[in-house]
Order: sequence, then C-alpha cells, then structure tokens
Amino acid sequence: MMDKKRLHRRDFMKKTALGAAGLSLFPLACAEGGSGAASAAASEPLFKISLAQWSLHKALFAEEMTNLDFPVIAKTAYGINAVEYVNSFMKEESRDPRYVSELKNICDSEGVTSVLIMCDGEGRLGDPDEAARITAVENHYRWIEIAKELGCHSIRVNAASEGDWNTQRDLAADGLGRLTEFGVQADINVIVENHGGVSSNGAWLAEVMRTVNMPMCGTLPDFGNFNMGEEWGGWYDIYEGVEELMPFAKAVSAKSHNFDENGDEAEKDYMRLMRIVLDAGYRGYVGIEYEGSEFSESDGIHATRDLLLRCREALTPEYS
Repeated sequence: MMDKKRLHRRDFMKKTALGAAGLSLFPLACAEGGSGAASAAASEPLFKISLAQWSLHKALFAEEMTNLDFPVIAKTAYGINAVEYVNSFMKEESRDPRYVSELKNICDSEGVTSVLIMCDGEGRLGDPDEAARITAVENHYRWIEIAKELGCHSIRVNAASEGDWNTQRDLAADGLGRLTEFGVQADINVIVENHGGVSSNGAWLAEVMRTVNMPMCGTLPDFGNFNMGEEWGGWYDIYEGVEELMPFAKAVSAKSHNFDENGDEAEKDYMRLMRIVLDAGYRGYVGIEYEGSEFSESDGIHATRDLLLRCREALTPEYS
C-alpha cells in the first residue's frame, strides 16, 4: 500500500511546477522564516503562510494524490510547512485511529505543522430543530479530537441556519456555543468562515461572535466568500467584511481566483486586504486557497504564495 502511495505522490509531483521548472530558492528558504539558528525570533516573519487543502481538490478528487500525501507535497512542491485540512478528504479513513496516527507521523517526520481542519457536511450548527442542531454539534466532536491529536489549533465550521437575521444569529450562536464548550476541554478553537447566505455578511457574523462571547470561538475571514446570494442582497463588500471579522480571527484564508500580468490578484487588492489583517494585530497563519480556473492548481498555488510573499516583504518595514 505504501508503495502505491509513493507512486501517486511521485506522479503528482511530475505535474507540478517543481517537476517542470523547479522552485526559486527564496520561497523554499524563506516562506516561513527559514530553518535553524538563522530563524531566531529576530527574523520571525510578519505573518506565516499555510496551504489550504482545497487548493488541491481537483487532484484529490481525481486520486492523483491522497490526504496522506498532502503534507509532503505542500512542503516539497511549494516550500510551505504548514497545512490546513478539509475533512472531506479523510472523512471515513479518519475513523481508524491508526490513520490519524500515520498522518501525524508523516507531518512530524517532514517538519510540517497541522494548522486546522475545515469541517463540512456534519449538519447545521444553527438548525432550527434543536435535536438536529445538537446532532450537528456532536458530529463535530470527533473533528475536535482529531485536530487535537494532529496538533491543530482550530477546526473551521459553518454557521448555517434559516430564518430572519436575529433568528439565525441566535440559533447559530447556540450551536457554536455548545460546540465551543467541548472545544475548550481539548484546547481547540471553533472558528467560523464567511461561507454563503447571511454568514457572508460581515456584520452578521461579527454579531454572532459577540453573542457567543467565548474566547475560543472566533472567525476565519475568507477573502473570496462574500457572496450572500440573492436572498441577502448579493455580494458583500470584501474589505468591509474582512475588517469586521478580523477582531475575532484566529486564521485567515487568502482566497484567490485569477491573476493579472503583474502577478496580482485580478479582482482583489491583496495589499489592502493584508493591511486590514495586520492592522487588527493578526500575526498568525494566512492560508493559500486557490480556487481559480485560468491556472492549474499548481500554478495557482505558486502565484498566490508569491503574491503573499511580495505583500509580506513590502509590509514588513511598515509593521515591524
């Protein structure tokens, strides 16, 4: 079995920019501040860069790579030593404790940090039916336990509900509060992404956070997920939304789609967004989440990583 996994990884690596043209030494050496004595606190980066697994969802769904390959590929192909998982890619496998142990051992041997698990498909934490809401809460328990074993700091959840503004706020806050109580016992944060419907309204999600009012319940502002749908008025202003969510942020998702000839994101001002992030005092991981169609997944990840590195280099004198 392990030989087959290695074969998948080798075949996938041939398709990346690493196999085609190689990586520049700067990102490999400096993406997270380098290694060894030269990476002392004095050279700690302004923010750290992680790779969200959804950036490789096409390769994963096509079985060109596996979830166990992901940490190795993140480091070897992209020079990134911190990863954010999506539960969909290990939903059944992770029921076996040996699988989680193997994933942790791979990360430890490669020097890769597990940052968080993005959790979908476990029910609505703001379901109007209390029994269904409690079931959704309990469905997330095992992801908190897995996150704890892997060394993550958080699980990312959704605040899905139904009803008017206040009803959804109160229902989501109830489910999130119940789940956070369990997370506190494991020292794992429960963080919410703007992820469609009213949850993509920055003011609403900030109001949910204030209603929950628990230090270990926070947000994961996503640069791209501010489409509320027709019912809630279409697109929410991404800059306003990120600013509203950053006071509660415990992670940040640098969603990208397409790039211009200068290597900048074609529809989002990353420099402006990263200033909003840094102005909030955030200095943690910023996760690459490429979701575009014009580039391959590999090229999109490289482009997003390089853009974040350029932002970090330009902003470091201003914020240091």
